[in-house]
Amino acid sequence: MASSKSKGRVSLDERFYLSADDFFPANAGLGLTYDDVSLATRYSEVLPRMTRLDSSLSDSLALSLPIVSSDMDTVTEHRMAIAMALNGGLGLLHYNMPEADQVAEVRRVKNHIHGMIGDPAVVSADDTIAQVLARIERDGLAFSTFPVTAPDGTLLGLLPGSTVKERHGQRKVAAVMIPRDKVFTVVEKDLGKDPIATADRKFSDHVGQNKLLVVDAKNKLRGLFTLSDIERISEESRAHVRPTRDADFRLRVGVAISVPRTAEGEIDRARLLAHVGALVDEGADALAISTAHGHTKGVGDALRLLRKSHKHITLIAGNVTSGEGVEFLAAAGADTVKIGQGPGSICTTRIVAGVGIPQLTALYVASRAAAKKGVRILADGGITKSGDIVKALTLADAVILGGLLAGSREAPGKLMEINGKTYKEYRGMGSHEAMRKGSAARYGHSASGKFSKVAAEGIEALKEVSGTVDQVLGTLAGGVQSGLGYLGAANLAEHRKRARYIRVTPAGQREAAPHDVIEIKAGS
Repeated sequence: MASSKSKGRVSLDERFYLSADDFFPANAGLGLTYDDVSLATRYSEVLPRMTRLDSSLSDSLALSLPIVSSDMDTVTEHRMAIAMALNGGLGLLHYNMPEADQVAEVRRVKNHIHGMIGDPAVVSADDTIAQVLARIERDGLAFSTFPVTAPDGTLLGLLPGSTVKERHGQRKVAAVMIPRDKVFTVVEKDLGKDPIATADRKFSDHVGQNKLLVVDAKNKLRGLFTLSDIERISEESRAHVRPTRDADFRLRVGVAISVPRTAEGEIDRARLLAHVGALVDEGADALAISTAHGHTKGVGDALRLLRKSHKHITLIAGNVTSGEGVEFLAAAGADTVKIGQGPGSICTTRIVAGVGIPQLTALYVASRAAAKKGVRILADGGITKSGDIVKALTLADAVILGGLLAGSREAPGKLMEINGKTYKEYRGMGSHEAMRKGSAARYGHSASGKFSKVAAEGIEALKEVSGTVDQVLGTLAGGVQSGLGYLGAANLAEHRKRARYIRVTPAGQREAAPHDVIEIKAGS
């Protein structure tokens, strides 16, 4: 849709399909969200596979995929954070856990090595092969080769799968294992900054080996590589995705923190700084102060305290839906501001409290304030499909996902089967159960309160298991790249400049979805 101005007149395209600074002021006083708006296609020489989705949360924290996993206790713990970083995004660890556990979660992410199984299943030298077989059956293991360790983690040998047979059931592992001096190993410090390349080279140099065990300087088992995993990783074509790593090649991770208070209601400065110091010492890359209402004195005071004590770490704060809120948090020291009050699928803030702004309007207002203050914004909530992300990224620097990731294998929580389908628990941090676990302060309530008498601002629900994070993010990223291709944008900066909006009627919304057909699935 090329512009064709002539003698001061504008084309029909320019009258109907408006830029953000024309469209949103023209709809001032009306709250718009993703389904209320559609983007106009533009002339393009850009194919989806040519697009880049690079963004950042601060000058020091870049992402190759502008997606952050939500700091909810049914979404992000270390497994989710690892998967997010490996896919070029970032995980925000939740704070509904003891402080020591949160520090340990950070440690797990920072110590993860892509392709290395960091906590491999092991057996004892005193176990019998029958016991090993029983464990394989009980735990549903798909492998039968195990490192053999002492109680203190010292590597003693390797139990090869070829010996794990019923005929050897009464034999001890010690009698059939490969002894330590013949086990194919590498010392952890020798992996260098590219562990995959190091492991790949060692497998190439030692034909016939398919397990490489990693030990520390004291011969304690630290992990293992398998040849099949290394080959799969080496063959993957993921040029558009770069894992989110720090200068030491460790995965990056964000941490949501709860601001502790004294009995008098003041910020417990000593406790807050001690906990944050422990997180930073473990390598935390971003700290997030997340509350339902971020435009408050308490959040501002906490931000200023953290910025003064940790000048270079990325600080995220929210949530707000106004330009004033963005300016307030930026002045207090935030690098990135979370935008969204009530749009989440399990959030009931707008219904219970009667406050909140539909997400796309909130993002526009926030984005203009953020541009003046030189900070980034995160679109938090309301995203149900890749097209919503495409729209959000015309205004925001990245998006936060909760519900779309809650059903993935890496999300916390046990699997449950109902009528032949598998589900995981998913709940709002304002639900009664989440507040009992520790999120009460997020909604302005006392951690020791009687939550049966508190109005919950979230619900508890189930999400059907949807595969791995790799699969979910791959599909979403593909949709976002298609969106950029339709607008002729090679990157997100061009995407924001080329975006043109139009309002959609309810009939237009129905027209956009599959209709007047009976949908079938391949193989059904």
